[in-house]
Amino acid sequence: MIAFHRVGLEYPRTGTKALYNVSLEVKKGEFVYVVGHSGAGKSTLLALILRRLLPTQGAVYFAGQNLKLLRGDQVALHRRRIGMVFQDHRLLSDMTVEENLAFVLRVQGIPSREWPERIATALRRVGLAHKKRAFPEELSVGEAQRVAIARALLLDPPVILADEPTGNLDLDNALQVLDILKAAHQRGATVVVATHSRELPEAYPARVVVLKAGQVVRDERPGEGGSIRVRESPDRGGKEEA
Repeated sequence: MIAFHRVGLEYPRTGTKALYNVSLEVKKGEFVYVVGHSGAGKSTLLALILRRLLPTQGAVYFAGQNLKLLRGDQVALHRRRIGMVFQDHRLLSDMTVEENLAFVLRVQGIPSREWPERIATALRRVGLAHKKRAFPEELSVGEAQRVAIARALLLDPPVILADEPTGNLDLDNALQVLDILKAAHQRGATVVVATHSRELPEAYPARVVVLKAGQVVRDERPGEGGSIRVRESPDRGGKEEA
């Protein structure tokens, strides 16, 4: 579904290497946690999948397509296949919950006759059907983040990317968000969650990919006794898969 082939990303202005020699495959229907400290490259990895960034080395593939080759409308069509959830809910403050969701559907070109059912389904999935006429300021932090997930679910995307979706939440609200992502996974979505939380993988065991200084240093699946071995990379002093 998603494949990174020896991907590197360097910001030319600063020379900062956000990712280095990353090779990684996420299969259709997987649930994957990408973990690491701030600056490890988690958000960069998600931005490459969404094609908000392009690699400076290597290639990122989505459903067999090299994302670097997409042009014009192809980029927009690609992003419609992905539901994106950010740490900051990014709701429009002057619109109700319902209007926020309708705005997304309008931008995506979805016929207006489909809006009520799509909005109702998305809000029902996050347990907030009763909040559709509320404004963002009338929501708790946890409720606002659940609306953000509802927004990501509007088009029933095959892939959901979540960038620190529980970073601003207490544990109870974080687990509610995780339950929604679990339900999407159980309906067949491929889910990739960038997080520094230890509680999430413990609450819902799944594959864990660990990033450190822009490199994959560990890749584990539930039930495995160990992790992928890594070796020192002679040209950087870092590590890569053995």
